[in-house]
Amino acid sequence: MYTIQTNTSGTRSMEISEEHLKTIEKYSLFQHLIDSNGIVDESVLDKLKLNIRSLIASSETNCKDLLDLCIDVIYHNNMKAFGLNQLLQLYAKWEEGKREETAEPTNE
Repeated sequence: MYTIQTNTSGTRSMEISEEHLKTIEKYSLFQHLIDSNGIVDESVLDKLKLNIRSLIASSETNCKDLLDLCIDVIYHNNMKAFGLNQLLQLYAKWEEGKREETAEPTNE
C-alpha cells in the first residue's frame, strides 16, 4: 500500500494499492494523458475521468478493477490536480521498480 499527498499543505492524503497501479497499467490510463506542456491541471483530471467513463461504457466484460479504481482513487473527494500529479509520480516509480526487479539476475 502506498500513500500519496493530495494537497500542497500535506493535510490530505490517499491510499493507493498495488491493484490500483496494476489497473492503471492494464488499461494504459496514463498513456497520452498529459499534453506536451507537461502541466497537470484539472483539465487533465477531467480528461482521465472521461477516458475511464468511455472504457467502462464500451466494455463488454467485467471491469470491476476499473470501477474500484474510480471509487477509491479517481473520483475520491480528495483527488484534485495535485493528487493526480502525485499519482503519476508514484506510478512512474512503481514501473521503474518493476523494470529493475525483472532486470536483476538471481544468484541461485
